[in-house]
Amino acid sequence: MTDGRQVGSQDSDGHYSDSDLDLDLRWWAAANYLTVAQIYLQDNALLRAPLRPEHIKPRLLGHWGTSPGLSMIYALLNRLIRRTDTDCLYVTGPGHGGPALVAATYLEGTYSEVYPGVSRDAAGIHRLCRQFSTPGGIPSHVSVQTPGSIHEGGELGYALAHAAGAAFDHPNLLVACVIGDGEAETGPLSGSWKLPAFLNPERDGAVLPILHVNGAKIAGPTVYGRNSDADIEAFLGGQGWAPTVVSGDDPRQVFPALHRALTDAHAAISDLQREARAGRRSAAKWPAIVLRTPKGWTGPRTVDGVLVEGTHRAHQVPLSGVRTDEAHLRQLEEWMRSYGPGELFDSSGALVPDLERLAPQGDKRMGSSPYANGGRLRADLPVPPLEKYALAIEKPGTTLHETTRVLGELLRDLYAATTTPDGGGYFRLFCPDETASNRLGAVFEVTDRCWQLPVTDYDDGLSARGRVMEVLSEHLCEGWLEGYLLSGRHGLFASYEAFAMVSVSMLVQHTKWLQHAVDLPWRAPVASLNVLLTSTCWRNDHNGFSHQGPGMIDAVIPLAPDVVRIWLPPDSNTLLSIADHCLRSTDHVNLIVVDKQPHLQYLTLAEAHAHCAAGASVWEWAGTEGAVGADPDVVLAAAGDVPTQEILAAAQLLRERTPDLVTRVVNVVDLMGLLTPTEHPHGFDARMFLDLFTADTDVVFAFHGYSRAVHELIHGRPAPDRFHVRGFSEQGTTTTPFDMVVLNRMSRYHLVLEALRRTRREPAGAGELADFCLRQLERHGEYVVAHLEDMPEVRDWTWS
Repeated sequence: MTDGRQVGSQDSDGHYSDSDLDLDLRWWAAANYLTVAQIYLQDNALLRAPLRPEHIKPRLLGHWGTSPGLSMIYALLNRLIRRTDTDCLYVTGPGHGGPALVAATYLEGTYSEVYPGVSRDAAGIHRLCRQFSTPGGIPSHVSVQTPGSIHEGGELGYALAHAAGAAFDHPNLLVACVIGDGEAETGPLSGSWKLPAFLNPERDGAVLPILHVNGAKIAGPTVYGRNSDADIEAFLGGQGWAPTVVSGDDPRQVFPALHRALTDAHAAISDLQREARAGRRSAAKWPAIVLRTPKGWTGPRTVDGVLVEGTHRAHQVPLSGVRTDEAHLRQLEEWMRSYGPGELFDSSGALVPDLERLAPQGDKRMGSSPYANGGRLRADLPVPPLEKYALAIEKPGTTLHETTRVLGELLRDLYAATTTPDGGGYFRLFCPDETASNRLGAVFEVTDRCWQLPVTDYDDGLSARGRVMEVLSEHLCEGWLEGYLLSGRHGLFASYEAFAMVSVSMLVQHTKWLQHAVDLPWRAPVASLNVLLTSTCWRNDHNGFSHQGPGMIDAVIPLAPDVVRIWLPPDSNTLLSIADHCLRSTDHVNLIVVDKQPHLQYLTLAEAHAHCAAGASVWEWAGTEGAVGADPDVVLAAAGDVPTQEILAAAQLLRERTPDLVTRVVNVVDLMGLLTPTEHPHGFDARMFLDLFTADTDVVFAFHGYSRAVHELIHGRPAPDRFHVRGFSEQGTTTTPFDMVVLNRMSRYHLVLEALRRTRREPAGAGELADFCLRQLERHGEYVVAHLEDMPEVRDWTWS
């Protein structure tokens, strides 16, 4: 344990002199001053005049409590970088400490390079303060607008997962990950401590967790804040870390102690990596730091006689009445002047030279690191030609194949093409314990599952050099991939459809990040976040109701239209075409929904490319309008693999039993195309929408997800009330595949009955067909109970 109250002498390798300490404390004072100024001031930013109420912002926003600790860590990491020439990425779990990171990147010069209008003088500091948490300015968190950030930190729990993703396959990178003790209470962060089981010192960078224990959340104490050091050390030790505790409230003692801890951690990491890269793996644990400092350190000790520093009251704005309360205004001025701004910034408002020199140079500055602007490092992904994997389709709807298996073969060859001789690379698959289950197991022909813990003779496909990331946490899979992409790599997250919902808020946050990144010309494009949802609601009949839920589609639909895409391939070749597009794309979130079980296959690869490029098309071979040369009496549409099969089976029943009924069959693969072009860049234009669905013909639409999604998407289209959508209606259990569509009233028989109700004219044989469908539904209910499987005419159905 390193105690801030008992600092010993430094060795020559990590020497930290009194003059070094004095410089760092002055830089820290500058950072703290600018942090407070951003929260409070709209004018008089350098206090060149007495502080008056009109200098204070009308709305006081921001978080002071965590900021001094973040700035201290930044100062000492700067010193470590200068001494060791380390590439360092700073991930800020308490991202609400945004003004501290903005201040740090401003002091190092990066901020003014990215935003020339925020110049390194009095005018720039004035703008820096006015823009913070104000209309037309910047958010209060360490957001996408903050140079050096890959982690917004608004929704807590994901810092360590993002840090891990950034470290994978970046062997020279040190990711310093500050974790707030409030954030440490979340489930995702608790799971993230298992990183040592997956971080390979031979090919990966390092993650240095810094658990910042300042004792309080927004309204009360934290668990770790009231835990003993011994308990925290025991927990982290059991997760594979070697923690060092640094604690205290005297900066002149804590700074040297933290410097010592950082120096020792860097040396331990270097030793661990050097041994691994020389072929000598050891059982050494990765270092971690537990930092105990007061919340709101160096701020007001008390306000109105109530203790603030070191309590939850320091979390946000400790002095809230400064525009109306003269005592609060004077206390704020005293607080800000205690940092000595006149000695930190010269007459022009520039940082004084001896403090300016403390920053590393060029891209070694954490705000300028290319690892935090991963598009600068991104290499094109060598997606192989798809012909190698395509299924030969002689006749649509007659061949059965596990739809996702071809994708596994494509991913296998991507692994082979992107893995380097040292075991590194720039593509990874992230998946809960489901890669083989999801029919992607071909990847194990060229790599194993990544595993740094002991391996037994009974394990399958585990090795330290494995590059398939399997961990039974959707949070970690999603977070690892996000960090991997934002630092310049490529990947795919595959999950059971229902359980991807565990991580949906993470995907939402990533979408928001990309939404704003596109407006920042200095942010280079990153590879898209590709999510494969398989083991879907319609074919998780073997698991039951808990595994049946398509809700992620609904969660994604309302998000930024320039970012999100939702793909519903009906077969393997369309999946290949979509995967090729998604894996090559940048700055998007691609949701690919397709089942892993054997399904009928419909389109050749060339047809699939054309279909996917259009987003939807009329399948002329399935309808009857071409044969009779008349407009359709009813349009039959589908989006999704199971809905496609059921709509085709319905079309066949109508063709055979009501031959004078004119039908059109439409398949939709790009779900967002249903929106108008003003709502989404992929929206079908008015002409195409009419070519697909006509202007006034009723449409019976079989849909993979909840029916309301289609109704939401077609709002604003001609006569949207003519669309009659059948989808998942929260009916499910452990049952047969066809019983699932019956339970949700999306079976071929339900679709035929709906078509007969909605057709513009009643065809000959309609009554007999309706009676047949009702009898078949009754027969089905009896048959599955008696035989425990579907009726032969359903089970063995193919298109003819």
